[in-house]
Amino acid sequence: MFSSLSLDVLHTLSGLLLEPVVWALLAMLAVAVFECGLALGERFGGIARMSRAALLATGRRRIERADFVTRLSPMLGLMGTLIPLGPGLAALGEGDLQVLTTAMITAFDTTVIGLLAGMIGFVLGRLRRRWYDRALLALTPSTDAGE
Repeated sequence: MFSSLSLDVLHTLSGLLLEPVVWALLAMLAVAVFECGLALGERFGGIARMSRAALLATGRRRIERADFVTRLSPMLGLMGTLIPLGPGLAALGEGDLQVLTTAMITAFDTTVIGLLAGMIGFVLGRLRRRWYDRALLALTPSTDAGE
């Protein structure tokens, strides 16, 4: 019904993206776990030992990294969900339930991992904003002290 060179190229490209998407998703999860370790160090003394300049530079960079994980991980999870569904639905039409099962498992797994990494990034970003704001306020001289 829908057969053309452009659709064949599109289908091939989409299929080739699954492996890199899964690896990128696993990398995002690894970054999220690594960021949890950094956040523990920040919370228990790391931020208190930083100068104002270090707080500004390090805080901005770490918050941006958490935001990057927050935004990119769910996108990768969605891509990992949609890519195998095409071949899975085609296999359903042919009665091949084994291919459909594999496609559905891959779709669900990538969705869950993408959302997990995104949630970790979101929580870390919110916590870090609060921690770095408090630390900067503590380092800022009060204007009310001289009055």
